[in-house]
Amino acid sequence: FCLASLNSAVLPNALVLVADDLGFELNCYGNNVINTPNIDDLANKGVIYNNAYTTVSSCSPSRSTILTGLPQHQNGMYGLHNGYHHFNSFDGVKSLPLLLHANGVRTGIIGKKHVAPEAVYPFDFAETEENNSILQVGRNITKIKELTRQFFLDQPKNESFFLYIGFHDPHRCGHTHPQYGEFCEKFGNRDSGMGDIPDWKPDIYDPNYVIVPPFVQDTPASRKDISAQYTTISRLDQGVGLVINELKKAGFLDSTLILFTSDNGIPFPNGRTNLYGSGTAEPFFLSNPIQEHKFGEVNQEYVSLLDITPTVLDWFRISYPEFKLFGREVQLTGKSLLRENTKSNVVFGSQSLHEITMYYPMRSVLQNNLRLIENLNYLMPFSIDQDFYLSLSFQDILNRTQTGTDLPWIKTLKQYYYRPRLELFNLTADPQETNNLAYAPEYTNTVSTLRGLLMQWQNVTWDPWRCSPGGVLQDSGAYKFNPTCMSLLNGL
Repeated sequence: FCLASLNSAVLPNALVLVADDLGFELNCYGNNVINTPNIDDLANKGVIYNNAYTTVSSCSPSRSTILTGLPQHQNGMYGLHNGYHHFNSFDGVKSLPLLLHANGVRTGIIGKKHVAPEAVYPFDFAETEENNSILQVGRNITKIKELTRQFFLDQPKNESFFLYIGFHDPHRCGHTHPQYGEFCEKFGNRDSGMGDIPDWKPDIYDPNYVIVPPFVQDTPASRKDISAQYTTISRLDQGVGLVINELKKAGFLDSTLILFTSDNGIPFPNGRTNLYGSGTAEPFFLSNPIQEHKFGEVNQEYVSLLDITPTVLDWFRISYPEFKLFGREVQLTGKSLLRENTKSNVVFGSQSLHEITMYYPMRSVLQNNLRLIENLNYLMPFSIDQDFYLSLSFQDILNRTQTGTDLPWIKTLKQYYYRPRLELFNLTADPQETNNLAYAPEYTNTVSTLRGLLMQWQNVTWDPWRCSPGGVLQDSGAYKFNPTCMSLLNGL
């Protein structure tokens, strides 16, 4: 990799586009029902990654990993930031916008931020939910277009820029703005009381023809839910097109590294807040203007959202600094996707909370199409978040379970709530992760190897949970330089 391929008179720039709870409901990932021409066009002008994963299936924690390159258990954003959840990253974290600004790159954010504190995540240009309505800066694509244009108009000619746009589509909104529908699919559609988003041409989908993901029950309720989701994905797609058009009109298209992804899996059964593939697999495109020969390439290597920070730093030729958190050396465990010799065959997952009441810590490792999940709080039922609970899909599961009606799902509600401590899945033979191999004698060595890999990563990233649930981590005082797990003798 060499930036010298860019004209020496042209400064490098970066644009990161993050969707909210988006899955693979895109033409470029095989969905032939939904209409997503702008996202597909972006995918065709870059490398499409088929095996990209978030490390944490929750909004604020995931966004903190994108903007720091550190897992949530290391940067401190254990759960959602907003309201009474009130999670924040540690004050000493060196975030991507902070490092870029310190090295002369102008930074901007439009739309959903959902991370804090401000001192850790400072942006030179900021139009987010902190100073606007999230519906306006996150879903009103005309407003997003105008703010993007303003950012480019203000851009000094002698500076590079990093612009991060956090779309709020296709996140659910039935719990906060029920008047706009399950996914805010009515917001701005020009119906009475819904407002008008001038640049949006709403696409409406027949529930009978949507594609139901195999991890979601195929019922009329779920299909109706998915059709609303499709409409907001179409709005996201049109918003992406507007942003790319502004980039082009401003003259920056040929000097800008563009990355598109989502924060976590879709808010449906087995999706978001889970470390299964249905909760962690993400769409991911990387468009490098100096590698046109790779446009349209499909890449099968494992990619993590932890790779975004080292990739962007590498693009700007900025080294990650040496620093400590709580007296411990911090290092990135992700890789730059701009370098050919840094391919990885393993990705890790680390989930602690979503909402403050949703304490269900999990850790995972995926290698060679084998995923191991360790459920640390496995004696308690899996917790359910507010907006998903009120959804058509989950209410359908509750109602069918309560009445004993047929539930065409890959598991029962009881199986969803109560999980074993270890889950091991062979994704080649079992892509829906329904056959747990963790306790099969022939997989004993596999489990041991994967747990060893996971523990190694937890040690490097100073995971406070690495002794749970059977022990207590002692890592101060006499144990400061020799962290030790001490048994609780609790049978776990």
